[in-house]
Amino acid sequence: MAFLCRRSMNLKAVTFLLLGTSFLALRLLLLQQFQSQPEEEEDSTDVPTAAAELSALTPESPCVANASANSVAGFEQLPARIQDFLRYRHCRQFPLLWDAPSKCAGRHAVFLLLAVKSAPANYERRELIRRTWGQERSDRGRPVRRLFLLGTPDPQEAAGAPQLAELVGLEAREHGDVLQWAFTDTFLNLTLKHLHLLEWLAVRCPRARFLLSCDDDVFVHTANVLRFLEAQSPDRHLFTGQLMRGSVPVRESWNKYFVPPQLFPGEVYPAYCSGGGFLLSSHTAQALRVAARHTPLFPIDDAYLGMCLQQVHLEPSGHEGIRPYGVRLPGVQHSAFDPCMYRELLLVHRFAPYQMLLMWKALHSPTLSCDRGHRSS
Repeated sequence: MAFLCRRSMNLKAVTFLLLGTSFLALRLLLLQQFQSQPEEEEDSTDVPTAAAELSALTPESPCVANASANSVAGFEQLPARIQDFLRYRHCRQFPLLWDAPSKCAGRHAVFLLLAVKSAPANYERRELIRRTWGQERSDRGRPVRRLFLLGTPDPQEAAGAPQLAELVGLEAREHGDVLQWAFTDTFLNLTLKHLHLLEWLAVRCPRARFLLSCDDDVFVHTANVLRFLEAQSPDRHLFTGQLMRGSVPVRESWNKYFVPPQLFPGEVYPAYCSGGGFLLSSHTAQALRVAARHTPLFPIDDAYLGMCLQQVHLEPSGHEGIRPYGVRLPGVQHSAFDPCMYRELLLVHRFAPYQMLLMWKALHSPTLSCDRGHRSS
């Protein structure tokens, strides 16, 4: 009788074990199926694979100088900075030192991404932008996000390089708005910032609808930019700013913008927008990314983007509200600083940090009163 009781208990235990195992297996199967389904409002094609991220953001090996550049006609007579550019012109991919992988996370696509070209030492400018026109927010459900694009300190700043690296690291950890690559932050390398940003967008932020690219010494009336973009489509071509048509290469070697015939033998650049600040759609950003892969690097970043636009048969356009050369009154040598002249503008270049803060406060003051006599020129 005891044997029968023990056998009955064993059968019950086995039965409960089998039922428990079956339930666990069913639960794991359902969980796996649930996790494999994309979330609502998310486009699964926008999520790159780990391999795609690695190849897009991490170079396979360090780039070395091209010794054959020395054989270019007249190479020895070129300034050292142009010689270096020719030697490393083929280097198009550099390690990403600081990333912002969660910048575009969330269920809603970024409506406007503010991409600000800065230098490691320009901390004060970045901090003022964070406090003023570069504040991250959601405008009627349209997310506005901010990024600063940096290289590494110039060799002339070698003594302070460790402190600058620590400063950039503090900013990156605190604000999560820094993209820094392992190329020297010089004027001739500004083109690399555009190239790397376009690749970063494809990997980290493929659904961003519009992009504002600008320098860190501009003042942006962000609300006006958003109003302008309301009437634009991210799926159509948009590349607008201060239109530069008929610009010629500078041939004086002492000039910052010097371009020798070895780099550009033509007499006139393709049409482009001044690099101080311009707006573009996601459609155009994707087209530029493709075009850049077939367009040799060029040391003048805004002219280079004009070359890329020409490559894909797109035209830049001008916008009266984007003023990379400041706002001036007729007969006055210095730029005007009247907030009433800035109310309708989108972007103005050449602002010191203290001016940026003062203008932001003035434009948002409830006591600001402007009559019809104020007009921008």
